[in-house]
Amino acid sequence: MIAEIGQYVLIVALVLAAVQAVLPLWGAARGAAGLMAVGDRTAVAQVVALMIAFGALTHGFVTSDFSLAVVYQNSHSLKPMFYKITGVWGNHEGSMLLWVLVLALFSAAVAIFGRNLPPTLKARVLSIQAMIGFAFLAFIIFTSNPFARLSPAPFDGTGLNPLLQDPGLAFHPPLLYLGYVGFSMAFSFAVAALIEGRVDAAWARWVRPWTLAAWTFLTAGIALGSWWAYYELGWGGWWFWDPVENASFMPWLFGTALLHSSIVVEKRDALKSWTILLAILTFSMSLLGTFLVRSGVLTSVHAFATDPERGVFILAILALTIGGALTLFAVRAPGMKGGGLFAPVSREGALVVNNMVLTVAAATVLLGTLYPLILEALSGGESRVSVGPPFFNATFAPIMVPLVLLMALGPLMAWKRGNMRTASRKLVPAGIAALLAIVATFVLVPDGPALAPFAMGLAAWLGVGTVAEWGDRIKLFSSHPADALRRLSGLPRSASGMTLAHLGLAILIVGITGSSAWRAELVTTLVPGETVEGVGYAVTLESVTEGLGPNYSFERGTLLISKDDTPVATLVTERRFFPVANQTTTEAGIHTRWLSDLYGVIGERGRTPGTSNAWTVRFFVNPLVPWIWLGSLVMVLGGFLSLSDRRHRVGAPRRAANAALPADSPPSQPMPAPAE
Repeated sequence: MIAEIGQYVLIVALVLAAVQAVLPLWGAARGAAGLMAVGDRTAVAQVVALMIAFGALTHGFVTSDFSLAVVYQNSHSLKPMFYKITGVWGNHEGSMLLWVLVLALFSAAVAIFGRNLPPTLKARVLSIQAMIGFAFLAFIIFTSNPFARLSPAPFDGTGLNPLLQDPGLAFHPPLLYLGYVGFSMAFSFAVAALIEGRVDAAWARWVRPWTLAAWTFLTAGIALGSWWAYYELGWGGWWFWDPVENASFMPWLFGTALLHSSIVVEKRDALKSWTILLAILTFSMSLLGTFLVRSGVLTSVHAFATDPERGVFILAILALTIGGALTLFAVRAPGMKGGGLFAPVSREGALVVNNMVLTVAAATVLLGTLYPLILEALSGGESRVSVGPPFFNATFAPIMVPLVLLMALGPLMAWKRGNMRTASRKLVPAGIAALLAIVATFVLVPDGPALAPFAMGLAAWLGVGTVAEWGDRIKLFSSHPADALRRLSGLPRSASGMTLAHLGLAILIVGITGSSAWRAELVTTLVPGETVEGVGYAVTLESVTEGLGPNYSFERGTLLISKDDTPVATLVTERRFFPVANQTTTEAGIHTRWLSDLYGVIGERGRTPGTSNAWTVRFFVNPLVPWIWLGSLVMVLGGFLSLSDRRHRVGAPRRAANAALPADSPPSQPMPAPAE
């Protein structure tokens, strides 16, 4: 009965989405306040309906209701309760329900907290959101029904993919969806602005917090997914340029560009058409990621579904949504006035270069991801190529170098017209730090790749330059500490958040460089009690024990790591076998230190005569890997700190009168000025 309630409210949500898509948009065109107000009510009602549906599906998993096909296919009575709950979104149908629930939550947030929005803009934004929601609700109901019944009901289920039975991956998809789907808000604001014919500082002020929230959640989701891959898959790496990994990285790159270009619109009333296009492209990448994961065109540990029919449905949604938005952009964008002028050497100019580099980088990742698929489709499956890490490492990294160089310089430039000499003078400490980092790396690690020291110098340049810019804002080095503290208390949180985000990227570059350039690996076969030396350490397989977990059996290996006869660490690693899924997973043993990780896993037991009591052992020394997670965390904290800026909550500057398109465009009410 509860499942039937879930099915019913899904249909109700579909009807509400249809109403929300039509009436507020019609009301905005006619200036009818009553029709526009329908959007607020239906947005709240829709999220309530979807929460009930999601709760009904969760009940099915918690109670092991195997009459539901999705529960039978993705759960088991022996599965721990935590993974029964997280299994709700660990499958195609449940994850799509979470997808539309997050979409509805964002719509409801606009309805509830968007009181200062002009009624016409708010109505149009909610209508665009509802159109997206309607398309995906129809997709769920007609192709991916989470409440489909089995008759007769099976006695037990087939179990959740063992790789998904992990706390890290349990929270990875929800964070990604908050990022993926969160970019729909920027998309809806962009399309609504095109319909209204107005893009100005007020519009940019409203778009920025939604974009920032999506960017922050997506950053957290990508970092958590990388961390999971690092400790769960047992290969010692954290990123492999997997096509589905790229599917989350591309909207992050476009979203980063959008976040910076919206600043130019807000501050200088420039780059309006470009910012609108970026908002469309960012959400396009989110939809493309949804298509890649669920269409069956890719085989990946991340893929949810392999049904081509579902992929065609999502492809149709992608074509209609993005095709319609780009068509509207082609018609309306030429009428937008350019806004404020600025010199090439200025903060606006630096942000333009920022956008160019990020866009080219995203296009490079997109090309490397789709080229094998396109080639295979054009050749009828006869030509297959693999585009992997060598391609991306050789193309993506050089593209990002000028961006990192500019990240330290750009914030020091003045708006409209900057002074390169003045800004460069403030970066002397950063230049000295970069040179010292390069020299120190050459001296300390002379046998590493030739370009690694320069990458470390780049990180030092960005880190010290970021701190120098922050110090310049509060006059840290040129005034009394009490005065600097007073200026810090009055500094906008968004400025401090930017500092943290840039500093986090510098830390991240250090971690990426160290783990890529100086990683050492030892692969051997050991019997319990045997020791082997390599990569600067002695590795002893102390013991291998067997046991039973909640729904798996395991072999647990204990590795003793020593250096110069001095014990350094004890690594406990497991191979787990899940009989229901007939699948084996690896749990790595990791000893984390500030400058490196010691990483060990055991593989299969020998199968040939004389090796039945020997296990494959892989031991890695991963320098600076902890700095990857630290840098990601600092970036996420910077995003949340920026979101807490009161200016995101008190409205926006009044609309500029010269920002309008043709005179027959429907006017929009001005936004109230911020209560600074």
